[in-house]
Amino acid sequence: MTHIDIILLAAYFAVLLPLAGFGAHRLWMLIALRHVTHRTPPDASAEEELPTITIQLPLYNEPAVAARLIDAVCKFDYPRDQFDVQVLDDSTDETTTAAAERVDSWTRRGISISHLRRADREGYKAGALAWGLQQSDAELVAVFDADFIPQPDFLRRLVPEFADDRVGMVQARWGHLNRDYSVLTRAQALFLDAHFRIEHAVRAATGRYFNFNGTAGIWRRAAIDDAGGWQGDTLTEDLDLSYRAQLHGWKFVYRDDVEAPAELPADLRAFRSQQHRWAKGSMETSRKLLPTILRAPIAWPLKLEAAIHLLGNVANLLLLVLALLLFRVFLLRELNNLALLLWTDLLIFLPATVIFAAYFARAARMNGTSWLRAIGLSLAAMAIGIGMSLNNACAVIHGLTGRRTPFVRTPKRGMIAQGTTWKEVGTESKITRRHIDFRDILPWLEFALGAHFIILIATATYYTVPQALPFAALFAAGYFTIAGISFGQSANRFFQSRRARRAIAALPADG
Repeated sequence: MTHIDIILLAAYFAVLLPLAGFGAHRLWMLIALRHVTHRTPPDASAEEELPTITIQLPLYNEPAVAARLIDAVCKFDYPRDQFDVQVLDDSTDETTTAAAERVDSWTRRGISISHLRRADREGYKAGALAWGLQQSDAELVAVFDADFIPQPDFLRRLVPEFADDRVGMVQARWGHLNRDYSVLTRAQALFLDAHFRIEHAVRAATGRYFNFNGTAGIWRRAAIDDAGGWQGDTLTEDLDLSYRAQLHGWKFVYRDDVEAPAELPADLRAFRSQQHRWAKGSMETSRKLLPTILRAPIAWPLKLEAAIHLLGNVANLLLLVLALLLFRVFLLRELNNLALLLWTDLLIFLPATVIFAAYFARAARMNGTSWLRAIGLSLAAMAIGIGMSLNNACAVIHGLTGRRTPFVRTPKRGMIAQGTTWKEVGTESKITRRHIDFRDILPWLEFALGAHFIILIATATYYTVPQALPFAALFAAGYFTIAGISFGQSANRFFQSRRARRAIAALPADG
């Protein structure tokens, strides 16, 4: 072997070992989950004991869903003189008109609701939330993103947790309005179910730090102020504030029994944008806070879990590097008769793969899914996770290098199920860009990576190395799935646009 070959092998195992470490962490969570006991939530308090609460609704160009969110929170079963609603509207489209109409309607019905607009979008969502707090003196603050539809008893069920003066934030579990719309939404639902029902549950039960998810949660105002308030220097202002608050000694509570339904991105471009923001923001937060966390006078298990949590998206970068190395390393083994190395890395690769499959399958089972379907869903989720690694690896690099990018909202359609079909109650506000950038060629690069693994499958078949086939097939399926969804949705948008232009052209000249 040449020196370059040795370097490639070293790089390969340097990538494989930390991925196995992430797998081992998931195994610990699965084991710990078996010992998580379901705590009895406190009873709803009498009306005279309920604290005041401000409900903040940060909006930015949400014409399809803004009205239904405002309607949902104004129907809360909570004393009207104890809560107010802030519609924090930074919109530049028809959202503003829709929001103003709903605010006016609910004001006439006796709800304390205000439509607040800033002169600019400074600080994005964090800036809007901080600006709203300047105009509130409530003890508690609830936050809901535009695509959520909280149930009327949401406040009643979560507010009693604040009877404990140490509690700074209570997070509810996200539900999924359009889980069964497509394979993409099913995979997203499983990712989020695992995040909430396993990660949040274990971290909360074992005293580790976990995060407010930006929506469907309630904060104690004193905890926000004590931690330094909302700050817009990362794209994940929720993750940032969560760690600062917990470092200041505030206790967080996770309520798995309270579900807040929301809409999942059905369009791959929207999903890419959301995942890019989350991955980049977590890296920005790790750069900002991880040194402070590691120096903090807290137990080492808390520091270790915080590091794994904040750096979790590095796995996307490692997956991409692994994808680029696999074929070359496979050829090295075969051409140099290094069969022992294949079995060595299988001892690392196989357990990690099986653990992640079990991790997602367990999350699916917690929703009542059969074991057979749970396994199928877990494999689909793993494939889509691999397929998204190129998109997310770019975000990780941007976050680690400190590249500044604006907060890009996730478009919503206002989707509702009608029997076996789906209806969109509004027009989706598109992600618009004025120039072609790297994201425009991502599907072609993902297709190329899929083809790369088809060649690996053919080569492994030629050399009679069946051990490599399952992993190569999983990677190929992941990249081809994401590329295929992207190409399919692009073609659909093209034909819809052409049909619309033809319909307009067919209108009478005076119409």
